[in-house]
Amino acid sequence: MREYEFTLKLKLAEPESQPEKYLNALAEAGCTDALIGVGQAGKIALNFIREAPSAYEAISSALAEIRTAIPDSELVEAGPDFVGLTDLAEILGFSRQNMRQLVLRNGTFPAPIHEGKAAIWHLAKVLNWLKQHKPYSLNETLLETAQVTLLLNLARETREIEPALQAKIKALPI
Repeated sequence: MREYEFTLKLKLAEPESQPEKYLNALAEAGCTDALIGVGQAGKIALNFIREAPSAYEAISSALAEIRTAIPDSELVEAGPDFVGLTDLAEILGFSRQNMRQLVLRNGTFPAPIHEGKAAIWHLAKVLNWLKQHKPYSLNETLLETAQVTLLLNLARETREIEPALQAKIKALPI
């Protein structure tokens, strides 16, 4: 079994709800391996370090426990997934300048999901690229976790698209 570290951010059903009232229910449901953030009304974040056979099993079991404790909550984001240049540098142990040079000098580097003053990437795509193109030693547990959280975030977003529009989007030449 491996230890997987991930974060699940949730929106509570009642926007003015005080998240502290869910702490006992979360512990009773099995979320005793999570550091729980309750700093904002209507939102709650859980940073897990969970032992499991796979990242998928770690994350899915955590989600099931959360659903038991807070059935009306809605997943907002799973991480690690969305990262900026500084985040990438920190995760990989590079300086920010070295990370920037790596991005700029490699035409095959994954495209960001958002370009602007600060670019944002999916961590899993960057880690996969590094694994294929550079001789860096990667944390396989982090890669596996990032792959699962990427898929979870994409699935969450996809559910919000009307079924008729989903078919039209699938037909687009992208």
